[in-house]
This record gives sequence, structure tokens and C-alpha cells, in this order.
Amino acid sequence: MSEPNVLPLRSEVPAADTWDLTQLFPDAAAWDRAFAEAEGLLPKFAEFRGTLGTSAAALVACLEFDEAFDRRCDALGAYAYLRAAEDQGNDLAQRMLGRFRNLATRGAGEASYIRPEIMAVPPAAMERLLADPAIGHYRLVIERILRYRPHTLGDKEEQLLAMQGEMASVSNQVFRQLLDVDLKFGEVTDDAGRRIELTNSNFIVLLRSRKREVRREAFETYYREFDAHRHTLAATYQGALQRDAYQARVRGYGGSLDQALFADDVPRAVYENLIATVREHLPLVHRYYRLRQRLLGLSDLHHYDTYVPLVDSVATRHTWDEAVETICEALRPLGTEYVDTLRQGLAGRWCDRYPNQGKQSGAFSYGTYDGPPYILMNFHPTELNDVFTLAHEAGHSMHSWYSRRQPYTYHSYAIFVAEVASTFNERMLNHHLIGRADDDRLRQLLISNELDDIRATIVRQTMFAEFEMRTHELVDRGEPATVDVLRGIYRELLEAYFGPEFAIDDALSLECLRIPHFYRAFYVYKYATGLSAAIALSERVLGGGKKELDDYLGFLSGGCSKMPLELLKDAGVDMTRPEPIAAAMQRFGEQVRTLERLTGSV
Repeated sequence: MSEPNVLPLRSEVPAADTWDLTQLFPDAAAWDRAFAEAEGLLPKFAEFRGTLGTSAAALVACLEFDEAFDRRCDALGAYAYLRAAEDQGNDLAQRMLGRFRNLATRGAGEASYIRPEIMAVPPAAMERLLADPAIGHYRLVIERILRYRPHTLGDKEEQLLAMQGEMASVSNQVFRQLLDVDLKFGEVTDDAGRRIELTNSNFIVLLRSRKREVRREAFETYYREFDAHRHTLAATYQGALQRDAYQARVRGYGGSLDQALFADDVPRAVYENLIATVREHLPLVHRYYRLRQRLLGLSDLHHYDTYVPLVDSVATRHTWDEAVETICEALRPLGTEYVDTLRQGLAGRWCDRYPNQGKQSGAFSYGTYDGPPYILMNFHPTELNDVFTLAHEAGHSMHSWYSRRQPYTYHSYAIFVAEVASTFNERMLNHHLIGRADDDRLRQLLISNELDDIRATIVRQTMFAEFEMRTHELVDRGEPATVDVLRGIYRELLEAYFGPEFAIDDALSLECLRIPHFYRAFYVYKYATGLSAAIALSERVLGGGKKELDDYLGFLSGGCSKMPLELLKDAGVDMTRPEPIAAAMQRFGEQVRTLERLTGSV
């Protein structure tokens, strides 16, 4: 593809460069017919109400119907969402997406009695139902529902909690409105000497500038606005903390963290091991910051110096076909089936490849049980990062492709393991490219990128996870989380994670009020555990044989047939222990030493 100054209209994009959605529905008319059929099923949900405890056959009949409805909706939703993503100005696609969301909401309402009715079956009667062979593969579904019985209240209480749903999201909504709409950061000077408006979207871009004054001004200007609104932001975050504490207390959990970990059956030890193990290896991180300071030629190192690339961009170019072949070569240790399937998908029409007017930015993978695991890209041949992005999304898509070996009930994998397959592919690609790099500058670039990835995904997200744990424990104890208390906790973490030689600006403690994940807590730790597991599994596959490969492919094929930690343990990594985190941090230390040697900065 050439790189024109003006993006093509969607109608001008060659079909070969787009995804083939006809594998979901031949056209919009077929989608309409399928939508009408699904909508016509809604009244049938009521036929099962009140029957779920009468017999195994009645219970299975309800679950089969609910599953069939969900499966229809998966295809309807995928088609509408992907049509809208390829051209957000397509009014027909936007209407389809709106109609689907309305259908999904109505379906959820019609099916809302199923879980409470299952949990209301007396334990002795439920034991008899589960012992009936007619239950079949739905046994695990039912057992997972029953796990929530100790934390489920009576009908009236559950109804009241459900009615609080919109109120519970207010803190997050207020934060998003402040961040995206009301906060105005003013103007700064860019690399070209122009005065431009500072926004959330260009903040990180400016922090990557080679000119330190540009970085400093962007940092100071950005956080000046957060300082001006610090009390409002702190009150908003305290509202989120109090919401989480209230919900955990009402449902009988030990605390906010325990409630967040319950769905994936993750013990607190996983969370606590992550924090303790990363802290144990922080001297390696501090060594990296000293290396960064030397390579940038700075007398001191501030946070606004941590985003600028250590190595100037190395000119690379990959056509789409070259990128596909490079990725497939990197993944050759995964075997013929994996590589041939991926090559056919990427060279064929799994992917919507290039930018066009109105297309959604970024990249994603969208897999369904009854269609290809589609990938949206905005690929640029001169961007090496886009090759890594394609490898990342291909990891998700192949995870979806393998997980379809499960029955529909168990094909959808949990978020806890979702990032393992994608970052695994990135590690494999990086290993491949470093091994064949024919000049030190490219090798330095690849190693520095790997270091930045581990630092951002494991170290930084662990610091965030520790902040979330400490602030939630504070409110769980009934103590107020004032702006000074929040900044004090965050300052302590900054000093520990960045080290004694790092110049910590006072404004940086305000970062604790601007991270969107904090307002919907206890997700960030999954980034750190996911990459740690991916590093351990990639090294295991690269250094192993048939068993290690079979273990990994078994993980990809597992869907949600087991809990996430069980799936990972079967694959060869036990995330309840500190060793995978320690191995990832040791890999970080090895690459720091390698970069020191390559740059003569020992």
C-alpha cells in the first residue's frame, strides 16, 4: 500500500485489504432477518421461569435456550460492531449497532431471573440435580453460579442493589467528564517551536520529544491543571473507593480486593506475591534509570525523561506480506498448524489492514464462535511498532481460534489470561528479530523497547496495583482518603519504585488522581501477571520440546473450561508462586546489562 497524504474513502479500499464479514452474514439484509429471529425469541425466556429446580431436564432446557440466544447475539453484535468500526460515519452500521445493544439489554433483562433462581434451589435439591447425568457439561456452569451463593442477598436486597447500578458508576463518569471535557491544559511549545494546545492525546507524544524543555513544559503545564482541581478529583476517587468498600461489605466479602479477585478464583497471594517480588527486584529498575540518565546525557532524571526513546528510530520497512511472513517465522516454534492457520488468516481476509477515512483508530481482535477471529489494524509499513501490534492482535485471534475447540459454553476466555497469548507473541517476535538483527543500533532499539515494555507493563502496573490495594484497605478500615493522604501514599510508592537517585517532582504525586483504571479498580495487576506469564511461557516453549508446546497449545484451547490459574498451571506456569514474576524481572536485569554492554555504558 502506498501512503497517501489523504486517506481513502471506505468505498475506495480494495476488498483484498479488508476483512470478509460475509462469513458472519452475507449482507445487511441477512443481518436484519437474523435480528428479527433473535428478537422473536425474547418472550420464550418466560416459559422457563419457576421451573429450574424441578428437574435436571428443565434446568438444561433453560440453559440451552439461553446459550443459543447468546450465540445468535454474538454474531449479530460482531457484525454490527465491525461494520461500525471500519467506517464510523456509516449511518446504517451505527443504527445496526444501536439496535443490537437494545436487543442485548432486553435479552439480559428477560434472562435476569436465571442466576437467582438457580441459587434459590435448596442445597440438598441442587446436589440431586447435579448428580443427574442429564446435566452434562452444564455442571461447571451451575457450580460457578453457586460459588456466589454466600455473597448473594435476598430478592428485595438484590433488587435494591441493582437499582443502584447507575449511581455506582457516577465516580467514573465524573472523572471521565473532568478528564475528557472540563480540564483545559492551555498551550505549550512543540518540537517545531509552535504554540499548540496541550491535550490528553498529545501529552505522551510531547514527553517523547528529544528536546528536554518541550518535555518539561508539557509535564508542568499538564499537572498544573490537575493541581487546580485536586480536591474535586480526590473527592471523586474517594467516592469510587467508598462504593467498592460498600459493595464488598454488603455482599460479605473480606474487603474490596477479595471481592475483585473472587470471579477468577484468584487468591490474595497472587496479588501480594506480585507486589513483593517486584519490590525485591527494584534495584534492577533503579539500575535501568541510571543507564537511561547516562544515555540521555542528563545530570538528573525526572519522570518527563522516561518516555523519550533511548535509541533514535532505526529505519525499517515491512509491507503487509513481509510483516506477516516475519511474524510467522517468529512463531514457527508453535508448530505447523498454528503457523499455517495464522498465515492463511493474515494473508487472507481476517484483517482490515490500512487506515481509511472514518475508521476506528488503534487495533483490536474480535473473535466469535461462529466466525473468523477478525483483526482491525491501521498498518503503516514504516512503523516497526505496527508489526509488533499485528503480532499482538494475532495472539488474541489465535487464542480465539483454538478456544473454539471447547463447547460454546466454555469458549470465551477470561480477561486474566487474555493478555498472555498476545504478549507471548510479542516476546517471540522480539526474540526472533534480535536474533537476526545485523547491526547494533537495531539490536539496541529492540532491547530498549523490551525494557520499556516490562517497565511499563510489570513495574509501573504493579506500583499502581499497590496503590489500589493500600487506598482500598484505608477506606475498608473506615479512614478518609483525603487529597493529602492519597498524595502521601503515592509519594512513598514513587520513591520506592523510582529509587533514591530519581528526581521526583512534587507534581508527580498528582498522577494518582489521573489514572482512569483507579476509578474502576483492581484491573491493572492483570497486565503485570499477564506479561510475566507470557515471558515464562515463551522461554519455556523456546527452550523445550513437544511437551512444552503441547502444554501451551492446550492453554490456548482451554477457553474458560477451567479457572485462569488452573489453565496457566497446566501450561507450565504457576502464578500463585513468585517464580514467574522473579523470572520476568531477572530477564529485565539481563537486558539492562546487555544494553549497557552494547552502548559502552557499563
